[in-house]
Amino acid sequence: MSYQVLARKYRPRIFDEIVGQQHVVRALVHALDNDRVHHAFLFAGTRGVGKTTIARILAKSLNCEKGVSSQPCGVCNACTEVDEGRFVDLIEVDAASRTKVDDTRELLENVQYASMRGRYKVYLIDEVHMLSGHSFNALLKTLEEPPPHVKFLLATTDPQKLPATVLSRCLQFNLKRLLPDLISGQLQTILAAEGVAYEEPALRLLARAADGSMRDALSLLDQAIAFGAGHVKENDVREMLGTIDRHVVQRLLQALSVGDARALLGVVADVAEHSSDYDAVLSELLLGLHEISLAQAEPGLLEERNADAESVLSLAGMLSPEDVQLYYQIGVVGRRDLALAPDPRSGLEMTLLRMLAFRPLGASEAEARSSVPAEPIKSSGNATTSLPRKPQTSGNWDQVIAQLQLSGLVGEMANNSVMESYGSGELTLVLDEAFAQLHSKDREVTLREALERFYGESLRLTLRIGAPASETPAQQKLRLQDARQQAAVDAIYNDPNVKALQQRFDARINPNSIRSKA
Repeated sequence: MSYQVLARKYRPRIFDEIVGQQHVVRALVHALDNDRVHHAFLFAGTRGVGKTTIARILAKSLNCEKGVSSQPCGVCNACTEVDEGRFVDLIEVDAASRTKVDDTRELLENVQYASMRGRYKVYLIDEVHMLSGHSFNALLKTLEEPPPHVKFLLATTDPQKLPATVLSRCLQFNLKRLLPDLISGQLQTILAAEGVAYEEPALRLLARAADGSMRDALSLLDQAIAFGAGHVKENDVREMLGTIDRHVVQRLLQALSVGDARALLGVVADVAEHSSDYDAVLSELLLGLHEISLAQAEPGLLEERNADAESVLSLAGMLSPEDVQLYYQIGVVGRRDLALAPDPRSGLEMTLLRMLAFRPLGASEAEARSSVPAEPIKSSGNATTSLPRKPQTSGNWDQVIAQLQLSGLVGEMANNSVMESYGSGELTLVLDEAFAQLHSKDREVTLREALERFYGESLRLTLRIGAPASETPAQQKLRLQDARQQAAVDAIYNDPNVKALQQRFDARINPNSIRSKA
């Protein structure tokens, strides 16, 4: 006996076996059981989601010798012949190969004749959007008022191409793309029935590669079984599909978590040695970031059977949620623009480096940058400009108030002050005279109490209003924000992808639309 491919062997025979299209099945079941069956149905959806299968089950339900119902017996002559594709009153037409108006007229000439074996004569027209305009015109009248013994079942992957006159004459059902979890679950069921050993991560890879199509998933499963000599293993499936090893993604994420540009480029170099698909690297990285984001939002959202759950949770603790969202957005844009890069490798490298360039500075990094002395820069004229000045906050006042976690007007008063001196239980602050209105005795008392808790001793606080001799924390924050904003603007203007877009489409950059990551 010849081998029967899985997509045909496990094609659903009854409505209960349909996966992921309950919204369509429910409506058809109720219509059949309550004798409210329309004369024309349109099933729309991407390839391999069950359009033709549902249409055949509907035809079987209409012609079952036990009577019209949502539960055809499956054993009578009509049911058997429909399943085997030889039921004379189920006329299946491939519209892609019969687009001419003469083909449609020939088809419709037989509509008036009664069915030969079944209760209804069912016309199943696949890829109906391929019919010509004249063919649709020839079909319209019959489609609107067919003989009582005729039912039309139309299927299409592109309903937008159908005339509104056709759509208005049909009950339309939009079939959904199947989620990877649904596909993976069905693959497990089939492999259990087939007695084939498998690894669950391999099935998730196949489900994702199927891109919403159950038929594609079953075809890939057939291929995976053959490739693995009767076993479905993750490494075999990765090799078969040409997908990126998950360890590559983990190395990229670990390098991003510590801001190691050398390690990032080292991973890209390793990928290049194996002639991998750079777009696939970005795709897998985005999926990894998505899993990390789920783990950060709620660890329970990760699949319990995920073999990488432990490493994902570890990375979730190393990366901040803000970084993850930033990396994801940069990765999406980088993947979209990969074709505009001079070559795919440089496009991948620039995307990864951009993630580091736009990563928000940590407290230690910000302090390190702010401690670099300013160098005066002479302009071509008499005026002299300088880089942002080094803040003199004696006693690291900005770090002190950051740890005090003050809020409201007390926090504003502290952030607009500088520490003038501290020692022997006495602390003197100077409040910027521009913010003198922030001062009050009550706020001064609240600030002193917070400082006493921080320093662990009683303090005599003196707060005077005047011109600070150095930068206040508020001024420092504003300066750093301006510097980050300027860095973001420079990065956009110097980005090779942006320059390519400007040259290709005569595009202009709106500086007001550029925002730095806080």
